[in-house]
Amino acid sequence: MSALVIDGHPNPDSLTAALARRYAEAHGDARLLAVRDLTFDPIMRRGYRGEQPLEPDLRAALDDLLAADHVAVATPVWWASTPALLKGFLDRILLPKITYRYRSNGLPEGLLREKTGRILMTSDSPRWFLSLTGDPAVKHLKNQTMQFCGIRPVRLTRFTGVREADDARRANWLELAAAAGAADARRSTRSAAAPASLTRA
Repeated sequence: MSALVIDGHPNPDSLTAALARRYAEAHGDARLLAVRDLTFDPIMRRGYRGEQPLEPDLRAALDDLLAADHVAVATPVWWASTPALLKGFLDRILLPKITYRYRSNGLPEGLLREKTGRILMTSDSPRWFLSLTGDPAVKHLKNQTMQFCGIRPVRLTRFTGVREADDARRANWLELAAAAGAADARRSTRSAAAPASLTRA
């Protein structure tokens, strides 16, 4: 199974970037896409009221997204959301009638069905504090973005208290990211090998 691993951190030397690399390496059949390396306008200049042609980098990224069986997103939590760079990338690439559509009854329908997902999320705040805030970054990315577009299930791996973490803890996190990548690859292999009647259940 092919995977697209999206690194949404602007800094290539960040923990998030390192986690994305380790996850992709451990998965094996994965393309690592660092949003910071793409050339594109992250602003939807006319919203959804007019066409904004995709730049070559975004067109290639969309092709990778549509071709992948599994989509992983690595991101930090900034101001209870994702970095503006990642948000702009998602705004531009998750196009109506390609990644989602609205039915005649007005309800949305995700068009990225048959894809599974993983989020690797870092935060300076501890886990208990995120619970107090209602976990808006997870709700935004997991529920209202990936699952909205039909990606299911979306598994979540957290790395909290980053600001206080020592080298040993960070090294352990890299191993956890690798374990998640390997587990997702095994899971997809089992799914691909199962009879069609079982995979549709």
